[in-house]
Amino acid sequence: MGEDSPTAPKLAKRSAHRKSQIISGRTIGAKRERLETANERAAARKKDKHRSAIRILFTTLGFLTLAIILIAIYFIFIKQDNVIHDDDTVVSVVEEPTIEIIDEGSTGGKITSRMKQYLGRVEECFKEKGYQAVRAVIPSSSIREVHLYLDGNEGFIKMIIDRDPAISVEDADRMIRYLKEQGIESFSYIDVRIDGKAYWQ
Repeated sequence: MGEDSPTAPKLAKRSAHRKSQIISGRTIGAKRERLETANERAAARKKDKHRSAIRILFTTLGFLTLAIILIAIYFIFIKQDNVIHDDDTVVSVVEEPTIEIIDEGSTGGKITSRMKQYLGRVEECFKEKGYQAVRAVIPSSSIREVHLYLDGNEGFIKMIIDRDPAISVEDADRMIRYLKEQGIESFSYIDVRIDGKAYWQ
């Protein structure tokens, strides 16, 4: 039979055969590259989210640490100004004394707030030691000196507002107890104006 015979089988064209076997422009390698690229992008997004969460956590911890430090500074340095620590006992600061105050050099002027605060603290410190302050006299010779009278004692205690009142009271208490141990029940005055020294007469 010849090639032109109607019963002869038809031969497929080479171009048609190629199209049936290969998808133009698409290979297995290209598909794999696209999958790997998508996986890498997903992994990168996941890593970015993880890093963001860590940054937020550390930022929050940093702010909390700073807040704790500021609160500690407030209680240590600011609140401490409102109390006196004496032998591990916290004593409230007395701003206004309750004892009588006599200013011998006054010509009608008011007693300074610094002197009032000092006397209030002295009164409280003596009370802690078991004494009762009854009167304070500011001599005309000095505006920083004060003579403090205690209940049951005829003499007075010379003090100066430049010294810590708790230390001055401690020195006065030590001197009073020493005089009693020596059998001396009365004194004209006890001078505790100088650090590390105390006098009596």
